[in-house]
Amino acid sequence: MVSEDTIVAISTPPGRGGLGVVRLSGVRAIEIATRLIKLPKLPIETQRATLGAFAPVESGRVLDQVVVTCFRAPHSYTAEDVVEISCHGAPIILRYLEECCLAQGARAAEPGEFTLRAFLNGRMDLTQAEAVRDLIESQTLYQARVAAQQLGGSVSTRLKPHKQVLLDLIARLEAGIDFAEDDVAVIGWPEILTRLDRISADLERLVEGYEYGRIVREGLTLAIVGRPNVGKSSLFNRLLNEERAIVTPIPGTTRDLVAETANLGGIPLRFVDTAGVREALDEVEKIGVARTFSAIADSDLRLLVVDASEPWTEDDTLLLEKLRPLGALLVALNKSDLPPQVTDVAPGFSPAHAALKGGATLPGDAARFGQADLDTGIPAPQIVRTSALTGEGIHELKEKILALAAPARDAGPEGEFITNLRHQQLIKNSLAGLAKAHQAAEQRMHHEMLLLDLYDALRPLDLITGATYADDVLDIIFKTFCVGK
Repeated sequence: MVSEDTIVAISTPPGRGGLGVVRLSGVRAIEIATRLIKLPKLPIETQRATLGAFAPVESGRVLDQVVVTCFRAPHSYTAEDVVEISCHGAPIILRYLEECCLAQGARAAEPGEFTLRAFLNGRMDLTQAEAVRDLIESQTLYQARVAAQQLGGSVSTRLKPHKQVLLDLIARLEAGIDFAEDDVAVIGWPEILTRLDRISADLERLVEGYEYGRIVREGLTLAIVGRPNVGKSSLFNRLLNEERAIVTPIPGTTRDLVAETANLGGIPLRFVDTAGVREALDEVEKIGVARTFSAIADSDLRLLVVDASEPWTEDDTLLLEKLRPLGALLVALNKSDLPPQVTDVAPGFSPAHAALKGGATLPGDAARFGQADLDTGIPAPQIVRTSALTGEGIHELKEKILALAAPARDAGPEGEFITNLRHQQLIKNSLAGLAKAHQAAEQRMHHEMLLLDLYDALRPLDLITGATYADDVLDIIFKTFCVGK
């Protein structure tokens, strides 16, 4: 694709910095750059950094020293002529340089338009284009590694052999139909079924690995919940390794949500410290408790903190009963550096059956809790003994959080699993087509009918890699990019 217009954008983030970059791409990129930048010699050298001076056409006076790098088509990011101008990172200079480029005939780039041109010009496929956005938005090194693998084409590489098998099946069946009078050899039913089974098995593994891929890409939220003064904020600070929340002996110190994101095993995990749940004493605390329950509902994981140095209370039981139906739950028996009043869980018992010191069972006896497990299928929460003061049990707690957050960590090496919901849905659509094709092959249906199902299995894979695509899909994908990329 050859674009007749030339686009321009500031490609560095907003704000002041040592350097800023203005990028041009299109047939007039080099012409526009050489009108605005004084260079030691022309024509400008390709793929070399050249020191120049930004001198607007109107005044001719030098405004800034710049470094210009030119990439000629097709050896550039967009496969068009590209010029990148690095100047000092004053926002006023960057905006004025962009305005001068616009005055010389360039057009302001739309979000993601540089990458869109790279895709349309064949520099990358659709999965690689989506990985560019993921790489830019990475919060952890592991996220960046996964995105870099996908930017290198790992998803397309995984799907390409399956597409080739489907194309081969389609071609042979089409040939058998078109040249039936020539007695062209057609593939046998057993071989068709074997090939379809192999493709389905691998695509199902990709679908199963998506849940872990989604967690890697998007991260998770964990709400820390409990009665006042059980050590929630201290545990929050321990998990973050910094004094982020205020800690005092006064119950009700935390009146609002305090949130911070940390890297846990390569996964961005957003910890939310909540207000202690109790009968509110004033209007401010009442609002804080209400926000606590909102955060509990919105979180992916929940950590119930219990003061193990005090007897188990009715409030602990009420919180446990409210949290268990909501999903993944951990229980931290905190202040384990003090003499325990709540004992460890006996082997073979649900943590909900934990006994108080002296043998008394929790309110709502073990039989009721056990029956609820059987009736509802709600898994028993896991317990960890911790001390926010000494750090005891913190490593084990992090391991259990990670195991609960990402149980499918063995989904495959970096880049060998999918992280995009669009990809998962399309692979599911392909699997549906393969299932129909498998059924048609088992029933020895006419090849024309089998071909329809094979095409239904192939089209979704094409939509992932970009071999066939619709304009509305491209709009959704590229408009989520930042301007300048």
